[in-house]
Amino acid sequence: MELLEILECSPPLAREPLDAERAAALSQVFKALGDPVRLRIVSIVASHAGGEVCVCDITGAFELSQPTISHHLKVLKEVGLLTSERRASWVYYRLVPEALGELSALLNVPATA
Repeated sequence: MELLEILECSPPLAREPLDAERAAALSQVFKALGDPVRLRIVSIVASHAGGEVCVCDITGAFELSQPTISHHLKVLKEVGLLTSERRASWVYYRLVPEALGELSALLNVPATA
């Protein structure tokens, strides 16, 4: 089962506890977001006009090598937070809004819970 499929069926935490499979899958998503570079990449993509960013713009925002940035982008794609599209020699990245929406819904615990 893909991580996004697990996220889509995850109930909010206040309704019922996560089972072991869901918790393991979600932990991978949160682990990906737990890295400051990856969190910044998500922020760069999310805040960019038009909702997509060329890899050249992402790489330029960091003092890291291109292979390191590529690794971080790969991790974010593997957990379902980003998608990409190649256009000529450049790759453009977009957020998967449903993935962030599911994380948000999962953590949206009422104050009375």
